[in-house]
Amino acid sequence: MHYEQILYEIDAGILTITLNRPDKLNAFTGQMMKELINALDRADADDEVKAIIFTGAGRAFCAGADLSAGSETFKSSGNNPDRKPDGPKADGGGLLTLRIYECLKPVISACNGPAVGIGATMQCAMDIRLASDKAKYGFVFAKRGIVPEACSSWFLPRLVGISQALEWTYTGRVFAATEALEHGLIRSIHSSNSLLAEARQLAQQFADQNSSVSIALTRQMMWKMLGAEHPVEAHNIDSRGVFYTGKSADATEGIESFLEKRPASFRDKVSEHMPEFFPWFKKRHFE
Repeated sequence: MHYEQILYEIDAGILTITLNRPDKLNAFTGQMMKELINALDRADADDEVKAIIFTGAGRAFCAGADLSAGSETFKSSGNNPDRKPDGPKADGGGLLTLRIYECLKPVISACNGPAVGIGATMQCAMDIRLASDKAKYGFVFAKRGIVPEACSSWFLPRLVGISQALEWTYTGRVFAATEALEHGLIRSIHSSNSLLAEARQLAQQFADQNSSVSIALTRQMMWKMLGAEHPVEAHNIDSRGVFYTGKSADATEGIESFLEKRPASFRDKVSEHMPEFFPWFKKRHFE
C-alpha cells in the first residue's frame, strides 16, 4: 500500500510511524485510518520490527478528526454495504484502536504537540505514552455534540480512573502535558528536541536481548487480562504460556545465556513461532 498521509520508517529494529499532514495539524481522515491499520498489519508481519513509535509531523500530534466536511463529518455511510442507510457505522477511530489492541509489537506514543479528539484517544490504546513540553490533550467530544470514540470509554478509565476520565470528557477542556503526567495519562515529559530520542531509547530496551515471542505474548496477556473477571483466568493463560514457551528455543537460549554470563541471541520469530494456543481470545469487531 502506498502511504500518502503517514510515514513508515524502520531503523535498527524500531519502526516510527509519523502522522503526516502537517499543514492540517495531522487531522485524522478515513484514508489515514486505513494507512495506519495497514502499517500495523505490515509491522506485525515483519520480524525486523521489534517496537513501534507513533508521532506527528510538524507542530501537532493530531488535531482530531478532519472537520472540513462540516456537519457531514460524522454522517458518512461507512464501508459496510449491508448496513441500513440510517444505521450506525463502525467508528474509524475504534477500528484503529482495536487494531493497536491486537498488535504483537510494543507501541509507544511520542506526542510532539496538540492531541485532541482521536489524537488523544488513539494514544490511550498505546502501551507507553511520552510527551513533549509542547503537548496538549483534549477529550473535546461534548463540545462537538458527540460522544467519546476510539474505544476510549474502555481505555481511558483504566489509565486514569473513572473520576478523572469523566472530568476530562465532561468539561472537554484542553490541558497541558503536566496535568496529563500528574494523572498518569503519560509516562514523562521531554523537550521537543529530545522526545524522539527518548522514545527510541525506551524502544531499544524492548528490542535488545529480549525474546520477540515473549514480548508479543506478554503484551496480549496484559491487555486481555484487563477484562478478566477473576485472577484464575490469568493463572490459566500463564500456565499455558509457561508450558509452551518453556519448550522453545528462546527459553533454552535465555537460560543458557544467563548461566554462561553472555548476551542472549534469540532466534524465534513472531511470524513463525507463536505457541499453538495463540490467539486464545476472540476478536470482536463492529459489523
